[in-house]
Amino acid sequence: MGTRILRAVARDIRFPTSRTLDGSDAMNTDPDYSAAYVALETDDPNGLAGHGLTFTIGRGTELCVAAVHLLAHHVVGRTIEDISSDMAAFWRGLVADSQLRWLGPEKGVVHLATAALVNAVWDLYAKVERKPLWKLLADMSPEHLVACIDFRYIDDALTPDEAIDLLRRNAPTRKQREAEMVRYGFPAYTTSAGWLGYSDTKIVTLARAAMDAGFTHLKLKVGADPKSDLRRARTLREAIGPEGHLMLDANQVWSVGQAINAVRALAEVNPWWIEEPTSPDDVLGHRRIREAITPIGVATGEHVQNRVMFKQFMQAGAIDFCQIDSCRLGGVNEVLAVLILAAKFGIPVCPHAGGVGLCEYVQHLAIFDYIAVGASLENRVCEYVDHLHEHFLDPVRVRDGRYVAPSLPGYSAEMRGESLAVYGFPDGAAWRAVAK
Repeated sequence: MGTRILRAVARDIRFPTSRTLDGSDAMNTDPDYSAAYVALETDDPNGLAGHGLTFTIGRGTELCVAAVHLLAHHVVGRTIEDISSDMAAFWRGLVADSQLRWLGPEKGVVHLATAALVNAVWDLYAKVERKPLWKLLADMSPEHLVACIDFRYIDDALTPDEAIDLLRRNAPTRKQREAEMVRYGFPAYTTSAGWLGYSDTKIVTLARAAMDAGFTHLKLKVGADPKSDLRRARTLREAIGPEGHLMLDANQVWSVGQAINAVRALAEVNPWWIEEPTSPDDVLGHRRIREAITPIGVATGEHVQNRVMFKQFMQAGAIDFCQIDSCRLGGVNEVLAVLILAAKFGIPVCPHAGGVGLCEYVQHLAIFDYIAVGASLENRVCEYVDHLHEHFLDPVRVRDGRYVAPSLPGYSAEMRGESLAVYGFPDGAAWRAVAK
């Protein structure tokens, strides 16, 4: 019979992080880290459920929740065994909904909601198989992995046969890299020291604490004021020393010309990359910036909305680092496509994780990528932000600047019941207090 999905319950969950300016950057000055959170309830007598979310920063989360409800009929009533038998068809059925597609296609609110549902399905699938998500993927054959991907719109850059061949090359050495991940974990970098709203003193204090905790890569938000950017960048560089990797993140605030001028002015601190220097949709703009600021790298991806855009960034030679986002893309299926595209083009994947639940998600993706796809740690780090992990049943663990490989079944996205109650918007206790 299999495990049947009976209903999809979506909630609007928001955390008032704007009070402390955690998460603040040049574009998002007062974010309330939030999530459209979905639970796929099943007929399992033990209460087995799949949990997923899509990250937001406050107002508008209710739109994602509504979109989850509009898409829920694609999963409700089906068994996880039926869905997992043809993952590509399941995924295409969601993104090709004949009426909702007009609101996209494969972008915006509907695609964010798609990610929440798809990730919940994968969480349930991994729990049924009694494996953490990274292990579920790492145990799949090249053929099985490729069968999860919708190649429509990207087969001019990557065909299924090419994808299978690439994965087959790494298959004989998978176990070696898996053992390495279990023993040592995946290298992380931290953004927690460099939010735009933090004082210079707080940046120094947090940076030194991060270095003491084993981090060698730290990121600073820039883009508010050129003089302030340079002062804060010099402060962080002095705190971490000449050997530490310093990355900059402008969060899309500049035009192409402004980005080139701004990064050149910041070059004295020897940044490893500039992240989101301009509009995330401007492929040719990114290429122009990259050509103008080399050897400083260009990184982007947290707002790259689908595999088609990533394909174009890679084909155009516009980025040095691919920053997949587990919720901006349409869930695990689309992430698989981008990981393999990046491997084909020789571009390191450094996942974005600056948001509630994103660290819990992307640790699985980064570990799997190393085991089965990219098969290298050169120029590869996964973002870590030290906020809100206490609200998850299986929170991330970071040791010596590395993500510890998750061991519990699932995708690590399940939130604590008390957190859902307190931070549910607008009726949770955390928000009733604000209303007063």
